[in-house]
Amino acid sequence: MSDLIQVILLGIIEGITEFLPISSTGHLLIAEKLGLGQRSDVFNVVIQAGAILAVTVIYWQRLWNLAVESRKPENRDYALKLMVAFFITGVLGLTVTKLGFKLPETVTPVAWALIIGGFWIIGAEWLAARRPESSRITWPVAIIVGLAQVVAAIFPGTSRSGATIFAAMLTGTNNRAAATEFAFLVGIPTMFAASGKLLFDVYRAGTAQQENWTELSIAFVVSTITAFVSVKWLLRYIQSNRFTLFAIYRIVLGAILLLFLPNGS
Repeated sequence: MSDLIQVILLGIIEGITEFLPISSTGHLLIAEKLGLGQRSDVFNVVIQAGAILAVTVIYWQRLWNLAVESRKPENRDYALKLMVAFFITGVLGLTVTKLGFKLPETVTPVAWALIIGGFWIIGAEWLAARRPESSRITWPVAIIVGLAQVVAAIFPGTSRSGATIFAAMLTGTNNRAAATEFAFLVGIPTMFAASGKLLFDVYRAGTAQQENWTELSIAFVVSTITAFVSVKWLLRYIQSNRFTLFAIYRIVLGAILLLFLPNGS
């Protein structure tokens, strides 16, 4: 398989999985183990930035309204909660990084995270269905979502979007659309900040010239387009469907990985 095809496939995988609750990090690791090749951190960050750009475009009007209509109490309150969730993620994320934490490079922990996350989704949906519907973002929701982003960063296969959406649903925002919107909006500055920091570190270290920027550009464009389509579909899907389909997918995929890659190789 040519490098160009591998790059396109990785861009597609990132675009589809970044904001669906099925873990992009986990799927990229699986793709690597199945022969699509190991890529640099810069490559992974660039294709992730493409997915973030897609979501930013989708939510541009919401973001614009929060910025230009900040005098409205409801907008000011919502924006402040976004900032607090982002601050919690940033502080704890930097702490984890300084402690020297690194993501595992084997499939086994990803498989278990997929399975556990699948049951987590089913449980969250079950509990949310038994409460009066609420689309309100409370302070506990903002705090828990910030913490959930850190948990997702530590355990590959957890899924940042999955962890944050269902943390919000369990904490009180059981309206799927409202929980998803808050989770995605928090993810925009979080992921842009993480991507920017890594790219700055690469530039400062003088290793940027080692990257194939043509391949990176192609992967970025593919990831952006794929993520745009994927998120648009998801936002329509959850209007009338639960997340159970993703839970089943996670459990089945995790079980297959444990059966056929028992050593995590």
